[in-house]
Amino acid sequence: MKQRVNIGVVCFARKTFDYQAAAELYQKIQQDLQQIEQVNFEILPELLIEVEETRQAAQILAAKHLHGLICISGTFHLGHLVLELNKVLRVPILLWGLNELPYNGGKIRLNSVCGVNLDASNLYKSGTRSFHVTIGETVDEDWIDALRIAAALAQAHIAIAGFRAKGFFNLGVYDLSVYQQMGVLIDHYELQEIFSTEVAAEAVQRHTQQLREIFDVSSISVAQLDLTGQLAAKFEQFMETHQLTALALRCWPEFAAMYGIAPCAAMSLVQSENRLIVCEGDLEGALSMIAHQAVGAETPFLADLSQVNFEENFALLWHCGVAPCNLWDGQCVRSLDSYHAAGKGVTADFVMRSGDISLLRIDSAGQEYRLFLQRGKGIPMEKDLRGTYLKVRFEEPVKTVMEKILYNGLAHHASMVYGDYIKPFEIFARLQGWQVIK
Repeated sequence: MKQRVNIGVVCFARKTFDYQAAAELYQKIQQDLQQIEQVNFEILPELLIEVEETRQAAQILAAKHLHGLICISGTFHLGHLVLELNKVLRVPILLWGLNELPYNGGKIRLNSVCGVNLDASNLYKSGTRSFHVTIGETVDEDWIDALRIAAALAQAHIAIAGFRAKGFFNLGVYDLSVYQQMGVLIDHYELQEIFSTEVAAEAVQRHTQQLREIFDVSSISVAQLDLTGQLAAKFEQFMETHQLTALALRCWPEFAAMYGIAPCAAMSLVQSENRLIVCEGDLEGALSMIAHQAVGAETPFLADLSQVNFEENFALLWHCGVAPCNLWDGQCVRSLDSYHAAGKGVTADFVMRSGDISLLRIDSAGQEYRLFLQRGKGIPMEKDLRGTYLKVRFEEPVKTVMEKILYNGLAHHASMVYGDYIKPFEIFARLQGWQVIK
């Protein structure tokens, strides 16, 4: 389900143009907006024409805790209006221009697009760059989705247990920069707090039974299966207790050494139930997955670009056995294995389903933030490897994609989801003032 947001809606006009036609168009727009899921629209139903009434409107909307503001250019209008609203509200703005109506006696009736031009220029030259423009009969829902991303991040409760994985310096973040850019405060817990979390026997039994039903468990011991079911229950209880949106784990080497198994398979199971747990302490990976979920993407997979084949033009998106188990291709045998960590696994092994995919990485270099975005298509393959993986062809040659990752110093994880989720992130990046790498 998409992130819910609160959006204000106003319509500007001037009586020297056909403001009555604009009012009729605005009535229809109000009805259409109400059909959009997971949005609370705070609509001011009458046209805004004069400066003083716009100041009053700003005060009304200021009490509504808005995530964004739609300013419809019903007709050309005074340049004061958007500035008066922005002065008070300071939220991202959608400048919405309407298509011109048929001419009436040789006179332009709305001149709406010129009004949008005026507003965009005034905002830009006053130092406000967090606006987006659309022209047409319907609202730009990609802009709404961009607001959902910002809202989900600002409301998120994220924690790291342990630290980043050993040697993965590139996954480190500056906590206050994350707070400044996205409003996220990061909590820290020790791994022992997860290990010692008390869980009900019924929860352990339920997860253990799920593992038996979903996976071929013949390659692991009964003790390993029991530990995996127990750990899944601990993850679930720990996140509920602390009300966490996402949890980043230092998943090695301590889990195998101190708990007795690696957490991969337990993470695969719990993630399939819409809990976000990421490996190797990758907080920005967790932020990326939260952002994907905000726009309606389901069960993100934090993947390594582990193999490239320039001749056949594909990449292998792989990780050691942690993908949500509901992303299975429906063909191969899903199995659990203990092939790594000196036989202390336990990992999920399966090929992921084919189809259109999108990649996202929220990534920092110092205090500079950027977004990596990529479209691709997952293609069928045999189960030749352990772990969880998908063969992908991108829109661009894989060599080009790889060079963009390497020469921009992007971290080696990206959130992968099924479907096309690119445009909202391009808008979000512009609102944030971030670079887009795609």
